[in-house]
Amino acid sequence: MIVNAELYVKDLPGQLVGSLEPISMVDGNIMGVVHDREQIVNHRISLNVTFEVEDATQLRRLEDIWKSRDIIISSIGSVYSTFSMEYLLIGRITASYIERLMEEASQAVTVDSVDIQYSSKNHDEKRTAMISVKVREENDLDALDRFLRSACREGAITYVRGL
Repeated sequence: MIVNAELYVKDLPGQLVGSLEPISMVDGNIMGVVHDREQIVNHRISLNVTFEVEDATQLRRLEDIWKSRDIIISSIGSVYSTFSMEYLLIGRITASYIERLMEEASQAVTVDSVDIQYSSKNHDEKRTAMISVKVREENDLDALDRFLRSACREGAITYVRGL
């Protein structure tokens, strides 16, 4: 799992290394570090670190080590990657149809976020809908594609994937 932690360490020599070393002690892998000497709270400086550990047990061990070293954990949480795709739908569609379609899609796959933009009707009563979707699993993109392709075929709607 990828984790991001906001820490506060004493403003003394060796504290930065002393706060990062425990990550390797639990077999974690550091992905990024931001050491902010401008943000000082109670003579402590801010340290934001993103790292990877295998499971929650490693994370709990790491938290225990930090606490034993008098490192304040301001926030800690999982970070996840998303996979995005854009779709353009063209046809006799309404906003409620698109909303219902995306609600059904989110029951079939784990949708993290959806952004929908609609056009006004043109002279043949057709509209366009630009849909930007983010999912948490790459396999969910394939499932979402199959779902939308099938729904658009049934509704006689032109479906364009990956703009």
